Amino acid sequence: MRVVTIGSATLYHGEALDVLDQLSRDPVVDAVITDPPYSSGGQFRSDRTQDTKSKYVQSSSGNQDALQNFSGDNRDQRSSHFWSALWAARALAACKPGAVACFFTDWRQLPISTDYLQAGGWVWRGVVPWAKIGSRPQMGRFGAACEFVVWGSAGPMPTERGVGCLPGFFQYGSPREREHVAQKPIELMADIVRIVPPGGVVLDPFMGSGTTGAAAVANGYQFIGVEQDAHSFEVACRRIEEAQAQAMRALPAMPTEQPELLA
Repeated sequence: MRVVTIGSATLYHGEALDVLDQLSRDPVVDAVITDPPYSSGGQFRSDRTQDTKSKYVQSSSGNQDALQNFSGDNRDQRSSHFWSALWAARALAACKPGAVACFFTDWRQLPISTDYLQAGGWVWRGVVPWAKIGSRPQMGRFGAACEFVVWGSAGPMPTERGVGCLPGFFQYGSPREREHVAQKPIELMADIVRIVPPGGVVLDPFMGSGTTGAAAVANGYQFIGVEQDAHSFEVACRRIEEAQAQAMRALPAMPTEQPELLA
């Protein structure tokens, strides 16, 4: 296992269940915000076993040829459900009481996502849609224009957490230029992390190209990320380092001490 520290971010190149076991020994996490493999796409089992670029990348994507496939996305419905309950439970063990869970999913996997969140021991608190502006229309059908955040908490959730009132849905277009097949808009993730108390610790067990981490560190949060794919891990390290540097540049300059003048 490789561990990289970048400012307020600690990034693990390793398998999620292994790292979550390690993190559970000293629970410090305030929120698990993650976009796990959906094991989705198409209507049938044969559709779901395709590679991730074939399932999720439209021909209109600006840099589709440069995108890499990622693993863990071809489980059937039952095995996806059981595996997800495992990692959700281990993520809970790494959290403080009252921590928040925000797990992304699509319409196909929405039913099992609300189930595995609860099977993992979290209190289910709702579903937040992300309406994708500019999504592809479908003749004679409702457009499949939304993905969803299934969210909950580690037991009771205090109201006074230093967090204001948050919206119940978000509207953003998918990033045209991206470095991961399933990359989310950085603006969306910056809105999602606002559920975390100021300065809190955000955990993403399926970090991908590091969008959640970049949004977290740019907004003053600590971040723990896990990614097993070597290419995605390197991309995440670079993007999070860039976000850290940009956040530092945005800080107000400290006044320079002036030497005392002799009377």
